[in-house]
Amino acid sequence: MKQPFKWDDYSDQPALLQDKTYKKSMRKKESLSLLFTILSSLIILPLSILMMPFVKRKEINTTDFFSLGVDWQKEPQETGLLLEELEVKSILIRIKLWEMEKLSQLQTFIKQNSDKKITLKILQDREHIEDLELLKHDLHVIFSTLGNSVAMYEIGSTINRAKWGFFSVNEYLNFYKVAYDLKISEFPDIKLLGSGVIDFELYYTVHTLFNFCKCKYDGVAALLYVDRRGAPENTQLGFTLTDKIALLSTIVWLSPKTKQELHVTEVNWPISNTAPYAPTSEHECVSEELYADYMLRYYLLSFASQQVDSISWHQLIAPGYGLIDNRESIRKREAFYTYKYMYQTLKNAQFLRLDIKRGYYVFQVLLDDRLLQIHWSLKETTLNNEDFFEVYSKTGKRLTQDVLDIGASPIYIFITKEVGKQVNASERI
Repeated sequence: MKQPFKWDDYSDQPALLQDKTYKKSMRKKESLSLLFTILSSLIILPLSILMMPFVKRKEINTTDFFSLGVDWQKEPQETGLLLEELEVKSILIRIKLWEMEKLSQLQTFIKQNSDKKITLKILQDREHIEDLELLKHDLHVIFSTLGNSVAMYEIGSTINRAKWGFFSVNEYLNFYKVAYDLKISEFPDIKLLGSGVIDFELYYTVHTLFNFCKCKYDGVAALLYVDRRGAPENTQLGFTLTDKIALLSTIVWLSPKTKQELHVTEVNWPISNTAPYAPTSEHECVSEELYADYMLRYYLLSFASQQVDSISWHQLIAPGYGLIDNRESIRKREAFYTYKYMYQTLKNAQFLRLDIKRGYYVFQVLLDDRLLQIHWSLKETTLNNEDFFEVYSKTGKRLTQDVLDIGASPIYIFITKEVGKQVNASERI
């Protein structure tokens, strides 16, 4: 990368920009774009909030919904075995534009995982943002080399953080349009995701989806983190995770720039006592147990929205935020088994409903005519273990006690067929 941008190998993200003068001058240079971001959001966001109740749920491909971020360069021998154990069929991988020399290695990894639906996130640097001819050349090489072996290409990432290289949405749109023009002229069969806004900063999303750029998206990518608010049910500006998804989905629905697909291509919680590998300060970090609880609940709430096409857990191997801690050896965290049981249980599920009452959540799906309920509560409580229950922990351990503790860790309750049919007949939506 060109200075002043540096990559932090510990947290797998750019380091904070230390040159405040440079940052300020670049923001000033892009002031007109920033003004458009503000003005467009003042119009579109209130309209989107009003239209939220009218956005319909869509049919979600359950198998594709459960995606997993994979760093194909980390522990290459172990990665294949771990993916085989998880049985996941949808993964997200990344390529850095400043590491084009590694494209052939990436192609080999993709061929080894040809049975999976692969999303490729193309990470930018300042050189490719400033030199669009270089960008065009390198994107052409990527598209020519990988073609339809990649199901979706996510163009750019984290566009609303200066350390990632963009200082305005206009800079991002110019960047994205290079990929779009290549698609139109030479690669009509590839699928492009765009926007790439991180956190609940939807004024940037609005600008990426309502503008005068002669470009369109095949779907919208969002890095919808909520970790700074603690639990996924917590609010920000009055919006829970469910509300955030509904608002984001409405913006996508209203936009003339995109097909009606929404993909959360990155989300996690940072894990305590993993500095310098954690991507945030210790204040935002949580225990390994809470990490698994929060991520599972994030998936369940998002699945219940029936408005998100896929979520990529970020990621398989990462000491500060992954399913696997590889600092000393390959150590499977509780979250590994949580993801494994979640995916293998729900990959063919038919969503029925989500009931919420005084902080008690009951998520219901149908599995081959068998009813499954997943319970959790924001306040510790208990539930009798009925004769017609078959109960498992979030990691798939059978629970047989007479009284079930219901709290932060979701538990899976399978209802026997006879009772399940009765419940299903009366509750299916």
